[in-house]
Amino acid sequence: MPPDGVGSIQMSHLPTMRGSAFLSAGPRLGSERVPVVAASDPRAPGGDDRSNTAIITRTKPRTKRPSLYRVLLLNDDYTPMEFVVHVVERFFNKSQEDAYQIMMHVHQNGVGECGVFTYEVAETKVTQVMDFARKHQHPLQCVMEKK
Repeated sequence: MPPDGVGSIQMSHLPTMRGSAFLSAGPRLGSERVPVVAASDPRAPGGDDRSNTAIITRTKPRTKRPSLYRVLLLNDDYTPMEFVVHVVERFFNKSQEDAYQIMMHVHQNGVGECGVFTYEVAETKVTQVMDFARKHQHPLQCVMEKK
């Protein structure tokens, strides 16, 4: 252990900070280090400012972007085109023109993307569309896939 003043931090001269920035919060996801400077305690008796100052660094966690999911409508031979346009307008907040283009893409290609969302939002939209289609007795299928 090095003697006092040589590569050591004298914690007794640092101001008391409960629940402060000296503690690392959360898991270490990134390696970015943010300096936190603790100034000398003005109540400390004697000594110069340099011996009472310490620099402490803490790790700033980096959050990971959530995975995105595509919400897709699948074509079938029984669901009316007008109903598909209505579903796209209602649940995906598309204009009538955009909803019509999506419906035609589904009709011609068998599948069409209505939007890209986080997992929870995509799952909710799929459930809402499927419930709405069943309620109106249409076999419309809506699925989600990871982008």
